[in-house]
Amino acid sequence: MDVATELLEIAERIALQAGELLKNRPSKFELDEKSGVLDFATQMDHESEKLIVGEILKARPNDGLLGEEGANKESKSGITWVIDPIDGTVNYLYDLPGWCISIAAKDENGGLIGVVYSPSTNSLWKAKRGGGAFLNNSPIRCNEPVQLNRALVGSGFAYDIERRKVQAEFMARFLPEIRDLRRLGACAVDICHVASGSLDAFFEAGVNEWDYAAAGLIAAEAGAKVTIKSGIWNGQKHQVLAAGPSLHAAIEALLS
Repeated sequence: MDVATELLEIAERIALQAGELLKNRPSKFELDEKSGVLDFATQMDHESEKLIVGEILKARPNDGLLGEEGANKESKSGITWVIDPIDGTVNYLYDLPGWCISIAAKDENGGLIGVVYSPSTNSLWKAKRGGGAFLNNSPIRCNEPVQLNRALVGSGFAYDIERRKVQAEFMARFLPEIRDLRRLGACAVDICHVASGSLDAFFEAGVNEWDYAAAGLIAAEAGAKVTIKSGIWNGQKHQVLAAGPSLHAAIEALLS
């Protein structure tokens, strides 16, 4: 078995385990009556990362880690895992569908494998570099070509009010140019929707590597063009754009 196939199998197994952990939750009403929804979501974010990190290191003790909740470890093997234990935490917080577990692994050449699992929609996207992309084990391709005025586009917005004001100004100019906009609440799943054709494009400014690492590879393997602009907002965040090549060019022109 080649390394990429081994890593993909590990990531898929762990994502499913984390999904089972996270699906086991009380109703929002029960949480409102008890310790609070926010406390519960924070606790489960940490529990999910603990499970993911533990399983990765059990299988691959010399690999590196980059995680949203701080599970960082330098690689001794040349492989680094990039994990988001719950992407779309606010969706999870409010018991809305679309939150996911995102697990990627990269080497010196970039993304090697990616798995994004959305338990609430029973959707598991996966890819390995050069091996195509899959949704629930069926091959997927992005929509191409798509004209800008027929494009269904996903996006996300910053929680910081001042940054959101800038995004709102751009959206006022962007919305008349496209078919419609969707804001689904989880960057990784939204990019995967581009990969499987449920969205024509996705862009967002203010994301981190763990938000797009797995999904970006999946979209690219599904034929999308994925570009990352680094260093926005004082060098701390990134801008991601994923779309079929023709639509990507049109949206990139507007973004610039």
